[in-house]
This record gives sequence, C-alpha cells and structure tokens, in this order.
Amino acid sequence: MIASLDGIAGAVFADSLIVEVGGLGYRVYASPSVLAAAKVGEGIKLFTHHVVREDLQALYGFRNPQELGFFGLLLTVTGVGPKVALGIVGSRPVGDLQLAILSDDLAMLTAVPGVGKKLAARVVLELKEKVAAAGVSVGTAAAGAPAGESEVMAALLALGYSTGEARQASREALSDLSVGSGLEDRVKAALRTLLKG
Repeated sequence: MIASLDGIAGAVFADSLIVEVGGLGYRVYASPSVLAAAKVGEGIKLFTHHVVREDLQALYGFRNPQELGFFGLLLTVTGVGPKVALGIVGSRPVGDLQLAILSDDLAMLTAVPGVGKKLAARVVLELKEKVAAAGVSVGTAAAGAPAGESEVMAALLALGYSTGEARQASREALSDLSVGSGLEDRVKAALRTLLKG
C-alpha cells in the first residue's frame, strides 16, 4: 500500500496530478485546493489513500493526516465512494466538516456536488455513531488520561487528529464549564478549540 508520496509535481490536471518519485510518475486524484497549490517542477508531499479493486487502482492525495483520516472515515459510510469523499474533504476545512456532522448541519454537506439530502443524512447518522463508538472502544489509545478526557481524545483520534492535538483540545473542552457533560458536547467543544488553534 502506498501511504505517502514525496516528490516533484510533474503535471497538474483538472482532477489529478502526477507526482514524480524516483523516476516513477504516480497519478494522484486530489481536491481543487491541493491541485491549485501544486506547481509543476516544485516539490510536493501528499498523504495518500490507495484504492485497489478488481477493475481499478487509484491514489487519492491529501495535505495532512487529518484530511486523510477523515477521507477514510467517509469511505465507511454506505453510498460514499472515493470521488464523493474527496469532494466532501476538499469542500471545507476538516474541523468545519466534523462540526457539521456532529451538529446535524446537512446544508454544509449538500453544498458538495454529488451529495443530496439523503446521502448527507446518512453521513451524519453513520459518522456520529462511529465517533460515539470511538469514544468507548478506542479509549485505550488515550491511556493515562482521566475518564472523560480519554473518551474525547479517542473520538478525536478516530477523526484523524494526533495524540498531542487530541489531548490538548480535550483538556480545554473539559475545563470549559459552559460545555455539557455528554460526549457529543465535549467533542464539539474540542473541535471548536482545534479550529481556533
């Protein structure tokens, strides 16, 4: 599996670019913001998701691990394929999208081409459940953290944030007395903290 590419942008197309690494050119599908930032002949590093099926192999490229993690999470939703997931990730900052899902903000999702109301509702439903489950099942990833903090950290880790980012944001969310005691409220508050930073 190809997890990242660090090379030179060989060519940029409407929906993809060629990243040249060690004499090989890899075609990588990416969001318009990634493509706009890529300059032919200049260095580029992308975190990649490698899709392998019977009839297809494709690479999807992202600027950071958060975008890559969120893309992978979107692919777990029924009816969301790589092109739609890439469109969603490329439409807004990841933190905005995560807050939209946790806040049932379907309008932000339906603004993405290819995402109708039914699909947006399914994304919200299935990803909310995954974040809540991550707070319980991935709690061991936040070992050593206080109980409430470990749940929030686990949810943020499942959304693709680093351990350091998750720990800092969860501590700030828990110290805010105006935040509700439910996991969803605390995760929303932690995501807001990450967006400010």
